[in-house]
Amino acid sequence: MVNKLTNSELQSLVEKISLESFGKPFLAHAYFNRRLKTTGGRFHLSSHDIDINPKMLENFSIDVLVGVIKHELCHYHLYLAGIDAKHGRKFKELLQAVGGSRYAPTVRKPQKVKYCYVCSQCGLEYKRKRKIDLGKYVCGRCHGRLHLIKEN
Repeated sequence: MVNKLTNSELQSLVEKISLESFGKPFLAHAYFNRRLKTTGGRFHLSSHDIDINPKMLENFSIDVLVGVIKHELCHYHLYLAGIDAKHGRKFKELLQAVGGSRYAPTVRKPQKVKYCYVCSQCGLEYKRKRKIDLGKYVCGRCHGRLHLIKEN
């Protein structure tokens, strides 16, 4: 699902959600940040701005984007109220009260596994992208010898 929102439309959406869900205005800036790779959004303590990963809208529905915005607004409003804005008890209570998402869905592509090794003693499998030196590395669990079982 590919939807497009500009930064000004995102700003309006964040301000609207802040008033409707929290009853308080959002006075900072909200914008899309393509450099976010592993997170849905980010709240800046110094400027109070909110970055949103555009893939939350490109890859998922508008509901996922709203959930991420509510999550970041919880950080914003708790911080401005002088309460610890990290993921503590008060944060979780507020997040549940406004219906925000606890976690953003993953946007990373799965890694391509090229090599699969197995330990000769405990049978633990290791999947790797790159080839490893079997004379140098051993099993992390039992220190047994590793053997290559699959190469793509």
